[in-house]
Amino acid sequence: MPKKVSNTKANGNNNPNCVGDNVSPQFSWSNVPDGTKSLVFLMIDPEGRGGAGVNHWVAYGISPSLTGFAEGDVSKPNDKYVGGKSTQGVAFYSGPCTPPNQMAHHYTFDLIATDLAPTELPPGLTREEVTAKLAPPGQPPAHTKGVAGMVGLFVNPWHE
Repeated sequence: MPKKVSNTKANGNNNPNCVGDNVSPQFSWSNVPDGTKSLVFLMIDPEGRGGAGVNHWVAYGISPSLTGFAEGDVSKPNDKYVGGKSTQGVAFYSGPCTPPNQMAHHYTFDLIATDLAPTELPPGLTREEVTAKLAPPGQPPAHTKGVAGMVGLFVNPWHE
């Protein structure tokens, strides 16, 4: 999980989740595989919606020369990525938001290097539509050059 996570109500507004201002955290990466034409960034809560999962962020068409996003960069649409469609129906970052009285959820962040041109995928695709373009069902991942990921835990301590 991003380093900037608040654990008190006093600094909750800086939290990169739904109990604060939902400001996206800083993300950075390096060593993009040779031949990469664009990057895909996905964020999912697999335990969300009773195990059906919640796609918090779907972004693609990211230039391989980009090495990250500054804090707040992806809290709104911008020209550094093509916004897909999250479960919440938005094209930008939606932070962790566990329901009341639930254990911590795992939040998976995946950065995928692809051989797809940055403008090859149209705006508004869901996670499932993007991953189907990378690896059509029943086939190996034809357009994936590499994948990096991290998993964080979050529980919403302010639900009563």
